[in-house]
Amino acid sequence: MHRWRGAGGLWIAGDAWGDPRHPLVILLHGGGQTRHAWKGTGRALGAAGYHAVAFDARGHGDSEWANDGMYSQDVTVQDLRCVVQALGDGPCILVGASMGGGTSLVAAAERSVGARALVLVDIAPRIETKGIEHIRAFMRRNPDGFASLEEVADAIASYQPHRARPANLLGLAKNVRQRANGRLYWHWDPRFLLGHRDLVRRQQRLEECARALTIPTLLVRGAHSDVLSDEGVAQFKALAPHSEFVSIASAGHMVAGDRNDAFGDAVLEFLGRTLPSGARAGDRLQPAQGHRVRQYPDLEDIP
Repeated sequence: MHRWRGAGGLWIAGDAWGDPRHPLVILLHGGGQTRHAWKGTGRALGAAGYHAVAFDARGHGDSEWANDGMYSQDVTVQDLRCVVQALGDGPCILVGASMGGGTSLVAAAERSVGARALVLVDIAPRIETKGIEHIRAFMRRNPDGFASLEEVADAIASYQPHRARPANLLGLAKNVRQRANGRLYWHWDPRFLLGHRDLVRRQQRLEECARALTIPTLLVRGAHSDVLSDEGVAQFKALAPHSEFVSIASAGHMVAGDRNDAFGDAVLEFLGRTLPSGARAGDRLQPAQGHRVRQYPDLEDIP
């Protein structure tokens, strides 16, 4: 595990795969998840000649919780900027799912980092409120925690009935913390759900960012997603007509978790065409030429 200082000095925890001299790929997870959601993808990218880095968003996993309970989109972009600086402040490829996708889109379009390519995973400016409420309802359940990993597995199965229950439950331990009372709680700050979420202002910001994109961009949707609809995909394509799109069969909103093999193949195929791996190939690439848009310091993204 690596550790870097984020915005305001808060500690950010992350993992890395591949040679640090190779093109940098930053993997940003969704709300309520941790960096471990990217384990398979990170390994595949590292083996393919990229330097993949996944980190826990503030308030999630092994990263510190914000003392002020603030988890705005602007501060998550600042954390990303800090991590990129710690890794040499060079151009990078951004891969973001859900909340991490919003952070990636804003960071790339507003030039907070020098992004060479962008992969958005089941997220776009237009999203379906029913799907978001489904996520938030799941995250609000079990405020008193769990007595065992069996109960954790039951909770996950109720939210993702299409996904096979793991034979070994020890892997679920990365998603929870054990408190002094012996019970297990989700590995994220409960205050994360209390932030100011204005879907109209969120969509306005992300639409401005999508219009500003000039870098290679791939939008990935889980075919059974209840968050990103066909209409949301069509709108994004209209805003960023140079972007590419792929639908992953038998996957819902948690695309990488549902079909890690197909997702990894799609990302590697896209990057192989647009940004070949290897240090020299990466050096020839130019960062995005976006434009500055308004900041929304109190706006938190969806999970």
